Parts: sequence; structure tokens; C-alpha cells
Amino acid sequence: MNHAKKASEFIANENRTNWHDKSLWLVRTKRDIAVNRVAEWEELRELASQIKAHTLSKLDDYLLQFEKNALKNGVQVHWAANGKEHNQIVLDILESVNAKKIVKSKSMLTEECGLNPFLEKHNFEVIDTDLGERIIQLRNEPPSHIVLPAIHLKKEEIGELFHEKLNTLKGNSNPDYLTAEARKHLREKFLNADVALTGVNFAVAETGQVVVCTNEGNADMGVHLADVQIHSMGIEKLIPQQKHLGVFTRLLARSATGQEITTYTSH
Repeated sequence: MNHAKKASEFIANENRTNWHDKSLWLVRTKRDIAVNRVAEWEELRELASQIKAHTLSKLDDYLLQFEKNALKNGVQVHWAANGKEHNQIVLDILESVNAKKIVKSKSMLTEECGLNPFLEKHNFEVIDTDLGERIIQLRNEPPSHIVLPAIHLKKEEIGELFHEKLNTLKGNSNPDYLTAEARKHLREKFLNADVALTGVNFAVAETGQVVVCTNEGNADMGVHLADVQIHSMGIEKLIPQQKHLGVFTRLLARSATGQEITTYTSH
């Protein structure tokens, strides 16, 4: 995908560009309101920066500590040097358990690694279960935003898409209706999945645990129903201690969507 070319095509429509800008600034306004309610916001940001800098200064030690504690928790840890190795590891796991159907929650790492097309070439069914990600997957296009992957689409376009792909009522673009139909569609995918894969928001060296933050509960639904769960994580997600989660979870949702905290923060 040529980003500059796609962007030029999009902004050529002035009315659509203005609508898109308004949508994004609405999110930014919510973020600013949420931030301004926290008197110590800048101190939190600085503390988070210091924790990350410290972690990077001793990254090798913390990675080994995380692996040691994760193994104690019964977790299998795999190391990948690049996207190609990552995808092959996932493929090997899927083949080892004779899996055919995978449900995924939001993961920018797997997006960057091209995991979906890689697995589809090997005849696996891969379903993105985050609503925005599922919408763009049905359109066979990449996300347009790191947090809001389908923000470039209008509800009428999603209504047309769901009518074509999910057999919803033609002309119905009511968000509540479309969301309910998406839930029914995805519930069947959850119930029949062999493996669930998630991204990782934080990994704690002290405990060997991973933390996944979502608003839709799809990550939790996937890993609780599937026999096998895979968590794809970049090493930058590491933090030293569980107490540091209190800093980062206060920053995360406010910066991303203007919420005080994500609906689900799962360990």
C-alpha cells in the first residue's frame, strides 16, 4: 500500500475530509477533557517515561526475568527476531494442535508482521474480532488508525458492507443494529475457534504475566473459549513490576480514547 497515494485520494474529497477531521478531533477533545481531570498528569507521564527508560537500560535482565516467571506460570515462551520468525512460530503452534480456525483480538504487532495473510496462505481461517478490525477485514483493507481502525468509514458504508457480507437488512445503518448483528456473527466464530490470539499491552517481569486492555471483551471471550491461546508481544511492552501498571493504565485509555480506564483490563 502506498500511503501517500491513498491519503491523496482520500483528501481529494473535501466534504469527506472535513467529516473525518471532525471525527478525529472529537476523540482528541475527549482525550483533553480526560487528561485535564488528572492534576498530576504530567508527573504521571514523566514517571512512565522514567520507568520505560530504566527498563530499556536493563532490558536483557528483565526479559529473562519475565521468561523465568512466565514459565513458572505454565506459559510457553517463544522468541522471534523478526516478523518472519514470529509468523513461523505461530504457524508451528497451530499445526502442532491441528488447528484450523483462529480468532484474534486487536494486535498491531501481527498487523506489522503480516500474520493474517501469511496464515491464510496456509489455509487457516483467521477472524479479527475487534469490531473495527473485523469491518476492515471484511473490506480487505488495512486499518487507517492505530486505535480506531475503521474511523474513515461512515455508518452507511458499514451498513452496506454488513448487508453484503452478513446478510443484514438492506439500508439499515443504525449503529445499535449493526453492532448487535456483528455480535451474533462473531459469537459463532468464538464458539468454533481452535485457537485465540491476542496482542499484549503490558508484560510484567516480576510476575511473568501479560495484560490485555480492551473495550469490547473480545480478547477475554476468545481466550476463555479456545483450547489454546497465543499472545503476540513486542519486547517494548515490558515493565519491571506489577505496581507500575497503576501508572500506565491511568495513562493508556485517557490518551487513546478519552476514557478513565478501558472496560476490560485482563491479566
